[in-house]
Amino acid sequence: MGLITGLCTFLYHLPQIYKWLLKPYYITSFFMTIAFLVVRKAPGLCEHLATQREDGNSCDFDWRELEILMFLSAIVMMKNRRAITLDQHIGNLFLFSKVANVILFFRLDVRLGILYLALCVAFVMTCKPPIYMGPEYITYFSDKTIDEELQRDSRITWIVEFYANWSSDCQSFAPVFADLSLKYNCAGLRFAKVDIGRYGDISQRYGVSTSPLAKQLPTLALYQGGREMMRRPMVDNKGRAVSWTFNEENIIREFNLNELFQKSKKLSKGRGLKGEEQSSFEPEEGSDEPQPETDDQQQSTETKKEK
Repeated sequence: MGLITGLCTFLYHLPQIYKWLLKPYYITSFFMTIAFLVVRKAPGLCEHLATQREDGNSCDFDWRELEILMFLSAIVMMKNRRAITLDQHIGNLFLFSKVANVILFFRLDVRLGILYLALCVAFVMTCKPPIYMGPEYITYFSDKTIDEELQRDSRITWIVEFYANWSSDCQSFAPVFADLSLKYNCAGLRFAKVDIGRYGDISQRYGVSTSPLAKQLPTLALYQGGREMMRRPMVDNKGRAVSWTFNEENIIREFNLNELFQKSKKLSKGRGLKGEEQSSFEPEEGSDEPQPETDDQQQSTETKKEK
């Protein structure tokens, strides 16, 4: 049953996988993942390789290599239990396959191990995973705009993601956060992101560590009237993030997005009604009533991701 479910899932995502394979990052990762298999099975090459098989067949895996591959499969399955996107599943497979390939090549021949390790280092330094560029309704804050925008209107609730471009977890979470912004964004509930890998002072001011050991990236925080009301993941007294799964269901439940959205829609209707009333006369000075945002105002506060 599990095999059938996995096959159906693969077929469902096949068009998306095909699009990924057209990108240099995934093409290179795929060939690096199967490198040892190709070397061990390639006719004309495998005959010259060392082996520990009793029958002396150097074109087939020996018992130690099979043991390493089985251990790799177990590690990938355990890691993928917490993966929330297909991108994360494939990323885990590529990552641990490369680690296994390094061990296998060093065991086979030190020279091959050094060559493969050098290729891995060059790959990490020169080839980055594709950044999510799909549809979204997200404001991108900078170090100069974040304080002002969070405090501009106390009626607006902000959900802010603190992220860094170098973090694979942040890259995997990007489509999830974008999808939430498309479903729940309205006048009173807004979504924003800030790159604390680029703006280090924001990391200190808002108490989000960029250290890989702290595991605080990505961090989601909810702000009302400029004040932080909650954040996930929470941080323990040692400064490490408490384990939390960044999937859509958890975010909707923990941040109570459905209720927030219903309350925020009332603000949207109120703004629309006031906009109609103000079309015939100017508001009085000192009025505390919410003012409708013009297109120019929205453009000044919403900095969309550069394509």
